[in-house]
Amino acid sequence: MVRITDLKLLKLNTLKDVLKLEIPNVHDVRGKLAVVEKETIPFAIQRVYYLYDVPSGADRGGHAHKEQESVILALSGSFEVIIDDGKDKKRIMLNRPDIGLYVPTGIWREIENFSSGSVCLVLASTQFDESEYIRNYNDFVSSKIG
Repeated sequence: MVRITDLKLLKLNTLKDVLKLEIPNVHDVRGKLAVVEKETIPFAIQRVYYLYDVPSGADRGGHAHKEQESVILALSGSFEVIIDDGKDKKRIMLNRPDIGLYVPTGIWREIENFSSGSVCLVLASTQFDESEYIRNYNDFVSSKIG
């Protein structure tokens, strides 16, 4: 449950603030090399985690952040990210390791339809802090009113 004192912390970002980012890469006959540097990502990376071996039909996410910004990448395979700003929803397919999805604070995200062998990498602007998650959708929508 979101406390009333937390509501002012949730930035009122909208779907227009969610951006696809191109990850620079170089390639030659030996393959491709993608490079993530501080100029590539719009925040200082504090945590990196990845999802893999996600069972068929399973979904991940189902939350928003009050403080954390994220970039989500499909390192292998594909999956869909559903983003929601409390008014509008959009479904984005990620299937290229050189395209990341920037998700600012205050955007609900769900990830589903993982292909076999997919790997979802997340670059995060904060260390893990359970108190900055909003895990109840109704609380999220209520926090966006105003």
